[in-house]
Amino acid sequence: MQNYAIDEKGYYGEFGGAYIPEILHKCVTDLKESYLRIMESEHFRQDYAQLLRDYVGRPSPLYHSKQLSGRYGCKIYLKREDLNHTGAHKINNTIGQILIAREMGKTRIIAETGAGQHGVATATVCALMQMPCTVYMGKTDVGRQQVNVKKMEMLGATVVPVTSGNMTLKDATNEAIRDWCTHPGDTHYIIGSTIGPHPYPDMVARLQSVISREIKEQLAREEGRDYPDYLFACVGGGSNAAGTIYHYLNDERVRIVLTEAGGRGVNSGESAATIHLGSTGILHGCRTLLMQTEDGQITEPYSISAGLDYPGVGPIHAHLASTGRAQVLAINDDEALQAAFDLTRNEGIIPALESAHALAALEKVTFSSGDIVVLTLSGRGEKDLETYFKY
Repeated sequence: MQNYAIDEKGYYGEFGGAYIPEILHKCVTDLKESYLRIMESEHFRQDYAQLLRDYVGRPSPLYHSKQLSGRYGCKIYLKREDLNHTGAHKINNTIGQILIAREMGKTRIIAETGAGQHGVATATVCALMQMPCTVYMGKTDVGRQQVNVKKMEMLGATVVPVTSGNMTLKDATNEAIRDWCTHPGDTHYIIGSTIGPHPYPDMVARLQSVISREIKEQLAREEGRDYPDYLFACVGGGSNAAGTIYHYLNDERVRIVLTEAGGRGVNSGESAATIHLGSTGILHGCRTLLMQTEDGQITEPYSISAGLDYPGVGPIHAHLASTGRAQVLAINDDEALQAAFDLTRNEGIIPALESAHALAALEKVTFSSGDIVVLTLSGRGEKDLETYFKY
């Protein structure tokens, strides 16, 4: 059986590694040498578990959707990450990383954000721990996610609009890395997804793995078995997906379905379907699949969803796709919008546009009547209301 875990050099198969400027070498090496020791320590485990329980509100519910189950002829559960404090899965990671940063003696936090959910989650934990926080956000995303920008500022963060490139997530990440290079000693960069140089993809996946750990416990209680037949999750960088599948990677009974943003169509020239369109390259510190030209210039991605609007993908997901462990579906804007409106009208749950891409994929899979399906609702849709109202 193939092993899908990360190796000691930070690679998932051919994807991963740490490709960084010399000035960041000590930062990344210190983190690599510290993160597992800290995460496995008793005081971290206690602090992290207590904050997840009493501050975030975990465990998040595993909700049996009778409407979706009836429609697709199987048993469909929704893992309700939308009910976490701050409205998404992102807080699982930011709480863990700020505890690690504090243990390492860091006194300043920076982050990048696309949809703003990671930015809000970072600003939230910085307020909690009373650390200064700077969040880089593409000017395009600042415009379409105004509520999250105001939340971050209310929480005390400095939000820096980025005007280079397409002014979206890729460009925000570039600026955050520039900041890190300028302040390597006192600053910890809380990366929001399973991207970046090793150990970030592994660290973020481990912190998000609380999702799949809870799924196992909840299914065992509800179904008398701790695994589903299918797991569904959306992928931009891929943190909610990594958390959803983490404890099932080597369980071949579980089929993994990942959904990426097809935009206006995979072949339209306006898409963020990196796994469908990408080739191997290096971006933001790791070797992964990228949307790029033949001479290696990054192609600007497009998605109606700010959180999926990224030209790369986490190396773990590039590996799962290349080995065939995961089935990857591209969902276009219209399909995601329709799925979002359907869930809202039929279940009274307004999902984030990112999560709507996972919901839309249910249409594209044929289920058997006895199948148990778990789909992660990575966030709630308040941040996307302007987009929903427009349509």
